[in-house]
Amino acid sequence: MPKTKHLSARRQQAVARPGSAPIMIALDRRTRVPLQRQIYICIRDAILGGRLAPGTRLPASRTLADDLGVSRTTVVLAYESLLTEGYITGRGSAGSFVASLRTEQPETRITTRAVRTPRDTDIERKTGRALALTTAASGMPNVRAAPVPFRTGEPALDLFPVRLWARMYARRARHSGGALLGYGLDAGHRPLRVAIAAYVSAARGARATPEQVILVRGTQQGVHLAARVLLEPGDVAWIEDPGYTAARTLLVTTGASVAPVAVDAEGLIVADGIRRAPRARVAYVSPSHQFPLGATMSLARRLALLEWAASVGAWILEDDYDSEFRYAGAPIPSLQGLDSHDRVIYLGTFSKTMFPALRLGYLIVPPSLVDVFRATQQLADRIAPSMEQATLAEFIDDGHFTRHVRQMRTAYAERQDALLRGVRRELDGLVDATPAGTGMHLVTWLRDPTRDAARISARARERGVEAAPLSMYQIEAALPPGLLLGFAATRPADMGAGLRTLRQAIESAASR
Repeated sequence: MPKTKHLSARRQQAVARPGSAPIMIALDRRTRVPLQRQIYICIRDAILGGRLAPGTRLPASRTLADDLGVSRTTVVLAYESLLTEGYITGRGSAGSFVASLRTEQPETRITTRAVRTPRDTDIERKTGRALALTTAASGMPNVRAAPVPFRTGEPALDLFPVRLWARMYARRARHSGGALLGYGLDAGHRPLRVAIAAYVSAARGARATPEQVILVRGTQQGVHLAARVLLEPGDVAWIEDPGYTAARTLLVTTGASVAPVAVDAEGLIVADGIRRAPRARVAYVSPSHQFPLGATMSLARRLALLEWAASVGAWILEDDYDSEFRYAGAPIPSLQGLDSHDRVIYLGTFSKTMFPALRLGYLIVPPSLVDVFRATQQLADRIAPSMEQATLAEFIDDGHFTRHVRQMRTAYAERQDALLRGVRRELDGLVDATPAGTGMHLVTWLRDPTRDAARISARARERGVEAAPLSMYQIEAALPPGLLLGFAATRPADMGAGLRTLRQAIESAASR
């Protein structure tokens, strides 16, 4: 290719202006990667690599746009992503500056130990125990047929394109002959693993190949599988407090103990975890949307968590259960995408983005763990039927999945607004609620701190309404009484009646 033509396709230059730092920006217009994403990646990598020091002033958006030959909107969107994720800070008319990424310094000193990786003998020993570790997690609430007002974790089944799915499934069944009627490959339908790897790389900023994708029947099975592979009796696992009860229960089925780690507005408090259990083997976290409180883990905390895991040879289970539904700005990239030491196991599920009965989820595991995860899984379970896997792969490849998620994001934002209006109207004086920036549920706080949220929840359940008490997810955390209200699966027209029933439950619990 002639040099002039090459430069027209790929533009690279050091951008510098008085008062700002030079940034090497490389734009490749021959790829499908949006220009704003390319600008974001160049600046992010310069910050993480130390080429842009904290406090450095970035070029003004208009200046950078002129220098790169792009629209100002393209640069503004890139800057907004960097600002949202904590890489830069805005100082009004003074401009944008590189943020300080200094990680938290815990009081407890950590002595680096050799990273433990599974050996062939570990695989043999763990696979020999796999069938014995099948104890079901306890303490799960009874599940009743949908729809149930305000149930958490359930998607809008009324909005799923059932007819489209049925046509695709029937067509796949007709055309596949007997190819998809057998047991299928132990690793799962390869086109689906290819589609998942491409999706998490593009939408969640993860680093994944199809070989790293382990198909499971949902998040719970994914946690259970990871616990059986990574934990031994006597090991310690960090768990968010408050946090996902099923994950806590499944981790202890291996004989491990859990160390509850506090969370705040920046997510898991890494320093608290290090003080409690500096040499924990596993840390279970939900960094993109902490369950149940809803915080997004700050960049400083993410880097501190990754640094701790790398230094002591620990593994991080990243539960990314509903981060597709973010209502302000683009979804926050995954923790796994920041990991340069291969210490993160990423958990994803289609129960929230598709429908729970599909029973399909996945793990993205580091290359060193692929063999042991597959060997352990094959002893205990055959993954979901090949026909569903093949249909889902086609659903993703044809663009229906991305379109459906986008439509659900819009619908959920509307349903959340309807729920907030209903709470103000029907529960005025009883609870406080603020909008959730991500996810499918709200946390409502009882104004009277003497009320028993668990009793209120039981009264509401008797009347056909689910409002999970926040205390259900606590271990040591001292939080005011609160209730979780899911809004995704409840039609706006049904919210008023459900909230009036909840009000009756609150008043009944108080009178009793």
